[in-house]
Amino acid sequence: MKQQRAYARCTVTPKGERAIVGGHPWVYEGEVVSLEGDWENGGLVDVVSQKGRYLGTGFLSQSSKIRVRLISRNANDTFDAAFWARRVRYAWEYRKSVMGEEDVNCCRLIFGEADSFPGLTVDRFSDLLVTQTLSLGMERLKPLLFPLLRQVLEEDGQAIRGIYERNDVALRVHEGLEEGKGWFPLESCPTPGEPRTQIVENGIRYEVDVENGQKTGFFLDQKYNRQAVAKLARGKRVLDCFTHTGSFALNAAKGGAAHVTAVDVSESAVELARENARLNGLDQVMECQAANVFDLLPELERQGGHPYDFIILDPPAFTKSRRTVDSAARGYKEINYRAMKLLPRGGYLATCSCSHFMETGRFVQMLRAAAYDAGVQLRQIEARQQAPDHPILWNVPETDYLKFFLFQVV
Repeated sequence: MKQQRAYARCTVTPKGERAIVGGHPWVYEGEVVSLEGDWENGGLVDVVSQKGRYLGTGFLSQSSKIRVRLISRNANDTFDAAFWARRVRYAWEYRKSVMGEEDVNCCRLIFGEADSFPGLTVDRFSDLLVTQTLSLGMERLKPLLFPLLRQVLEEDGQAIRGIYERNDVALRVHEGLEEGKGWFPLESCPTPGEPRTQIVENGIRYEVDVENGQKTGFFLDQKYNRQAVAKLARGKRVLDCFTHTGSFALNAAKGGAAHVTAVDVSESAVELARENARLNGLDQVMECQAANVFDLLPELERQGGHPYDFIILDPPAFTKSRRTVDSAARGYKEINYRAMKLLPRGGYLATCSCSHFMETGRFVQMLRAAAYDAGVQLRQIEARQQAPDHPILWNVPETDYLKFFLFQVV
């Protein structure tokens, strides 16, 4: 390196170099050859090849198997407030471009590595931002970055009354961070009261509990997949499994379904789904039921007949590691097989997986096997992915996680 650099140097193996040159932003523990200079855990380091070639700059984490997370590959970058403000504006302008002015009222504003904010998630729910910080470098950057989030949005006429942190995630332990949740203190901004707000998505209103809801309070990645379900739902009897706050069920009901049954194992989620149905005047069409889907589907099959002609399967991630993919595949196959058996010929199935480790090929293989065992054929209507506010970087496979299929069962 010709110029004098202000950061410690992390030299990586040829394997690590190839990964970075290929576009991946992580350096794993086993790819580090040496760490030289005055480094600080959670601080910035330059990553270089064994020949001294500059590869990028990123946050060091001595507690994590992901030892460095790159934030830049440009040796001329200066990582000051102006740099991070540009990054936030770039992320915000991207959302406005790909989703339109109306849909950015509730969207994923920052999607970690896909927006070059490694380990950081920021969701916007109307006038609240909800964050999840999973890397030490981002944790240390919060006092600078979080006020910038609010500033950039308010400069564009978007009122933000608070930032709520959902750091109640076990992954933080791997970074040496504590779990917890609560309001982030913003200067000249009084701490909001109840951590709830109301959003509008696809013309449907939702009460969102950002303190107690799953993840950050609401799943934004299925926004346009819900629209696809709504288009098919008219006149149909719909069963929405793993409904959470009722989002697919509500879209089906608004789309003209004859009747919708929304099911979730969580009593609190079911109650919130009921509240959302009442809020939208859809409670006469939509009923909500607390039940375990793995028990409910076999029971419905035993009762005989075809009580539903459209079934939606939107389960939580059955696997969060490669070690448990086989077990997850069995779980996915079980519910899909049961749903295919329940549906009449000509019925419709929406099915998905939100696990990165359940790769598309494996998921498709599972669906083929389920259809074979159920004695049906699948006529594909659409194959979809996550909404574009969760952008997929082709060189970072971890950003590609949601598989969504619409079928007619024939």
